[in-house]
Amino acid sequence: MDYSHGVNQTPLLGTGGLIFMGLYLLSLIIIGWLGRKAQKENTLADFYLAGRGLGVFVLFLTLYATQYSGNTLVGFAGRAYRDGYDALVLITFLSAAVGAWLFYAPKLFRLSREHHFITPIDFIEYRFNYKWLSILGAVLCIIALANYILTNLKAIGYIVVAVTGGAVPFAIGIIVLSLIMVTYETLGGMRSVAWTDVIQGTILLFGVIIIFIIIQFEYGGLSIVSDQLMKTAPEKFFSPTWIEKRTWISTVALGFFGISIYPHAIQRIYSAQNEHTLKRSIQIMAFMPLVTVFFMVVVGIVGSGIIPGLDRADSEKITLLVLQDLSQRGAISGGLMVLFLSATIAAIMSTVDSALLSMSSIITKDIYSRFKPTVNQSDLTKMGKLLSWIIMAIAVYLAIILPQTIWRLLEIKLELLIQVAPAIFLGLYLKKLKSKSVFMGMVIGTLVAVSIMIANNLGMNIPAKPWGIHAGVWGLMINIGTIYFMEKLSGFKNE
Repeated sequence: MDYSHGVNQTPLLGTGGLIFMGLYLLSLIIIGWLGRKAQKENTLADFYLAGRGLGVFVLFLTLYATQYSGNTLVGFAGRAYRDGYDALVLITFLSAAVGAWLFYAPKLFRLSREHHFITPIDFIEYRFNYKWLSILGAVLCIIALANYILTNLKAIGYIVVAVTGGAVPFAIGIIVLSLIMVTYETLGGMRSVAWTDVIQGTILLFGVIIIFIIIQFEYGGLSIVSDQLMKTAPEKFFSPTWIEKRTWISTVALGFFGISIYPHAIQRIYSAQNEHTLKRSIQIMAFMPLVTVFFMVVVGIVGSGIIPGLDRADSEKITLLVLQDLSQRGAISGGLMVLFLSATIAAIMSTVDSALLSMSSIITKDIYSRFKPTVNQSDLTKMGKLLSWIIMAIAVYLAIILPQTIWRLLEIKLELLIQVAPAIFLGLYLKKLKSKSVFMGMVIGTLVAVSIMIANNLGMNIPAKPWGIHAGVWGLMINIGTIYFMEKLSGFKNE
């Protein structure tokens, strides 16, 4: 499969840059080893939650590095290339997730300390005490995390091809970097992941800011690029239709109910040193969509003005194409190129390692331990590490063979994950909510979302977003409606 179509095969980095990148990647393994040395006890809480001791600085950067990934730096820019200013909704999309954390995270954190939660499913098990609800929630989380790993592995493949000018093929790039990630993740668990996130998050933040500034100076800012686009692609300035406005609202719902309950995000909530630390980190995160998402949307819009005519697949590479153009113009030095590409790879790796860690914990704690209830903490931790290697191997294979765009894969995982949201949001605040109501809501909501997606893929006369609303949001509305109906029916019977 040729992933280089439409991309200049001149390497983005010279020999010096590649050596620096190699040393950077090696340092991550060293950090993984240091995380292992800092391990205090051989327990799930120490391995998966870093002993529940993350301070403000580390917690903020690990949240930031995890939330902003290949989806942001590659997928979001590609979406902006295709849709123009319509992609600005992505800022609200990520902001909605931070708003949701402010709503539920402090209360969930207090419960996690009191009842020693390790995974998001631990809360569902504690709150509802219904095996099938916990298992279904775990399965949906696992599917979402697997998809999350997949999207970011595809992004990292594109980047390796561009960095090396095709000397390292798409598949080999994914395999090598995956081996690095799974190595340091299984060495030190959350502690190693969080420490690497400090480096990765810092590089990412500076890289995004610097590339935004350079684009403004080199291309004359958005006003000049907009004038060009008005002539070549005026449709990117059209006022949104009513259907598009509904899609905006639906996209924001995916952010509020989906992004906010990413299992690896919830585990970072559990890992906070205290409630004050958690709140302060989330408050800082509130500013990041403007600094990161907006800047990458600008990259996509500028790219559509200077490199028009890319098809959907090649538009996913617009961030790399803009970097190539800046390099050819002499607007970006080798050092700055290394910085931004390091930031891009850092963002992807920090997301993949977090999702891998969380997926491993859910399979180990919420599924495997059900069949081995007497197994000790040490053996569970060993099983979690083994599962990380197995999961990564499967994800690498699928990333190489599947053709979907990064943005579409992102949507699919969120459309399933948000079916878990009512169990968390309603479960935290409605004390009388019954387990069977939530279970039936989750089942029916998931079936609705999956049915719409399958029908669309089979070519039936059903759009992927009926009436402009994502399949998963339809499922969520029916999910909540089912819960309401069953609660009312239960109340009526009790009367």
